[in-house]
Amino acid sequence: MSTLRTALLNAALTVEEQKPWPRITVDADLWRQATLAIAAGNATLAHLWAEPRAMHMAVLDDDDGALTVLTLAVPDGSFPSVGLTHPPALRLERAIADLYGLVPVGLPDDRRWLDHGRWGVREPLGAATSVAADGDAYPFLAAEGPPLHQIAVGPVHAGIIEPGHFRFSANGEIIVRLEERLGYVHKGIEGLLAGTTLDEAARVVARVSGDSTVAWSFAFARAAEAALGVAVPQRAIWLRALMAELERLANHLGDIGGICNDAAFALMLAHCGMLREEVLRASKAAFGHRLMMDRIVPGGVAVDLHDASAIKAMARHIRERFPRLVELYDNTASLQNRTVTTGTLSADLARRFGAGGPVGRASGRAFDARKTPGYPPYGDLDFKLVTRQDGDVNARVWLRIGEVYESLELIEQILDRLPAGPIAHPVAAALSERRVPQAGGLANEPHDTSTEGLAMVESFRGDVLVWLRIDEDGRVLRGALRDPSVFQWPLLEAAIEGNIVADFPICNKSFNCSYSGSDL
Repeated sequence: MSTLRTALLNAALTVEEQKPWPRITVDADLWRQATLAIAAGNATLAHLWAEPRAMHMAVLDDDDGALTVLTLAVPDGSFPSVGLTHPPALRLERAIADLYGLVPVGLPDDRRWLDHGRWGVREPLGAATSVAADGDAYPFLAAEGPPLHQIAVGPVHAGIIEPGHFRFSANGEIIVRLEERLGYVHKGIEGLLAGTTLDEAARVVARVSGDSTVAWSFAFARAAEAALGVAVPQRAIWLRALMAELERLANHLGDIGGICNDAAFALMLAHCGMLREEVLRASKAAFGHRLMMDRIVPGGVAVDLHDASAIKAMARHIRERFPRLVELYDNTASLQNRTVTTGTLSADLARRFGAGGPVGRASGRAFDARKTPGYPPYGDLDFKLVTRQDGDVNARVWLRIGEVYESLELIEQILDRLPAGPIAHPVAAALSERRVPQAGGLANEPHDTSTEGLAMVESFRGDVLVWLRIDEDGRVLRGALRDPSVFQWPLLEAAIEGNIVADFPICNKSFNCSYSGSDL
């Protein structure tokens, strides 16, 4: 246990029952101390979320991956800003101010984030107050220096893509500043989860970001199972990992092709696209859905493996064809000219922002939730943690190439070692046990029977986090979700600085952040 975590647990006002990691109640002084420790690099901010009269902060121990959730009561509607000393919290605090009306004292940037002035209400998840929709122009930050011009891109883009606005300040073709304006696909996920059954909530979470639906369902299920003490059958555990690696494989192939296409090398897009299609078709044959949506549920999985032969054939074919595509990428000088030294993200920024997935690992942050904190069955599987140090577009391509091979290896291991047995345990049994009065208590005695669970799962973008509070009937009272894109989007602004405008698409695709996952 790290020194920081020990100090937090020792100084906590109370320690709440949250599984598998503790949630502690702190005062404002301890909240500030934890914030300063995170800013100093002694731990990583994993998430920051709110309730109408409370703030929660998840802190990741970099030594062993353990999470500690700090809770600060805010009866007066204000709390010490985390973003004041730790910039990764800025957008989270701006969103909290929009949704709950809580005031981060000392927040350096108090512009609205999710609220674009079109809702007609303020703080819709707190005490909603009707207001006139103003739709005022967003005050982008000014860039000063030599004669500069601005380029506005989005929120509507060419092709089928989610909305997001990018405001470039440039000196000729050189980008001096990029500022993002997101929030266009805010769906009110936390509000949608409140009061839902586990089945209803699982379907909502599975649609947070459709390209990582397996990872989100996986994290939701693990959080619910932790809260309720549900044991998952071994076969279901291994099938979940199989689905997760299929999803990772499909997305990495699509990203590699997409990056090359944005460098005007469409041949790689065509071939990678065909391989990605093979993964999706094998997923359909195996689990009845190309994206495997709603296939992971609390207690296990919804369907068994239908056709392992389709997955085996797909894996063999990719092993045959993919190395030739890697060679093509590596030996095409014009393509290397576009990717090498372009869009470099420093190791220091990757660490400070807790960047996960290919973005973080390509800049030297060796973090993968499958390894640390880890979850089954990955502790029983043999795979390498792929990392790079260069931090440029080329490093993010090679990172994905390495993970394609690792996912193929994992898929083959899982299929070879897949245990027999049931694919789900009923959650209803766990709920019934929770309703039984404890020894020495009265059946009609009022008591809080809610329980909380926290889970972190590795998606193809990085670690996703789900926190749930569930009542005795299995309804979700509160839920908080965090996509890896939340901490990766600001890093794109840093990585693009000093590059030319024409390189933005390739940098953007090499990050491939989710708009929907960020705009919860």
